[in-house]
Amino acid sequence: MQHKHADLAAWLEQIERMHPRGEAGIELGLERVALVAAELRQTERLADKPILTVAGTNGKGSVVTYLSNILDRAGYRVGTYTSPHLVHFNERIRLNGNPADDVAITAAFETVEAARAATGVSLTYFEFTTLAAMEVFLAADADVLVLEVGLGGRLDAVNLYDPAVAIITGVALDHQDYLGDTREAIALEKIGVGRAGRPIVIAEPDMPVVALKRLAEQGAIVYLIGDAFGFEPLPGEEGKPSIQWRYWLRKPGTPVESILRRGGLAYPGLRGKIQLRNAAAAMTAIECLQDCLPVAMGAIRRGLLEAELAGRFQVIPGPPDLVLDVAHNPEAAGILASNLGQLAFAHTQHGVLGMMADKDLVGVLKPLLKQISRWYLAPVASPRSATAAQLQTVLLSLGVPAAQITCFEKPAAAYAAARKTASESDRIVAFGSFLTVADVLRDLGRTA
Repeated sequence: MQHKHADLAAWLEQIERMHPRGEAGIELGLERVALVAAELRQTERLADKPILTVAGTNGKGSVVTYLSNILDRAGYRVGTYTSPHLVHFNERIRLNGNPADDVAITAAFETVEAARAATGVSLTYFEFTTLAAMEVFLAADADVLVLEVGLGGRLDAVNLYDPAVAIITGVALDHQDYLGDTREAIALEKIGVGRAGRPIVIAEPDMPVVALKRLAEQGAIVYLIGDAFGFEPLPGEEGKPSIQWRYWLRKPGTPVESILRRGGLAYPGLRGKIQLRNAAAAMTAIECLQDCLPVAMGAIRRGLLEAELAGRFQVIPGPPDLVLDVAHNPEAAGILASNLGQLAFAHTQHGVLGMMADKDLVGVLKPLLKQISRWYLAPVASPRSATAAQLQTVLLSLGVPAAQITCFEKPAAAYAAARKTASESDRIVAFGSFLTVADVLRDLGRTA
């Protein structure tokens, strides 16, 4: 096929066809992608660029956003790679917060395809686009890269690149078919992004001991939350909620007296109690890089405060108010339920739901039963999607009355019905998948 000057949409279709299962095709392992990266000489060309790699079940997007924002405010050229995208593929490859343009991405695709053809290997969609993202960042001469792991850690294509600092945001059950069916097994996969003699920041307060032992054996420098770093909300004025917090850091191997404190920090721009944990993890990673990438405290404050991230407890004012959240596993659903409980009173909360059938449907829906009063169910645009009928069966089994459940053909139609039903004092919550949120965003005419 002649790829020269092919537009981005045509390229993405071609990359999907390269793998038997298209964009959703998952084939973990670094052998294939390493061969093409070697052909591109990416390791040598990236040698002078510090890399921050972020893994974890939940919270990756938030930590990546904080890191990228802080480094941007500090004046560096920042390349950020995330997945999946919500509305446009370009969201995955950002330069100082701005999605890369079609020209830069298609040029990178041409370069990667030439190298792939030279090696004769096949690549998954994620492997191909990961290699292309690095080419975009190299062409833009980025100073620092912030990379989000796609799935797991140890065998993910992003782990081909050696991080100066690795971050684990949390460990919970998800993607068990690929990562194992226990927190211990999943933790061992995620810590695969760590490197001997280099810092790894662990924001999971209940990290399985087996993973910590493995890191010690490997000689990684472990920054464990509650031990090497942490946070605490500062008391608010009498009768008022806290509006500031304090961060602390004690580098591993240093005496207690050497503890560093940063007080009077404004709450970060992203909503929810969990964000203090995510912000503290980002601040710790930034501290680990101060020798090669100095960052002033002013840039940290601005980077945290000005953070925005579509689909992560994103509140769009109404009336009625709309909450968008990509929560799709039990831990994330529990956090969403807690966050909803912290919002101002809403007379009725309407849930627009679409999910993948291979997720823990009961585990995700159970924490939200007390928050959501009416349910609008729809399949998402994926062969892996649960049907509206499947979701309805789960809700009925959990005791939700049939009269409170309605089924639709797609999330946008479910959202339209929720809007028609909701009063000004109600709230709509769209969640369950990136694809659910994306469909609602497109319907609103918004980009991520």
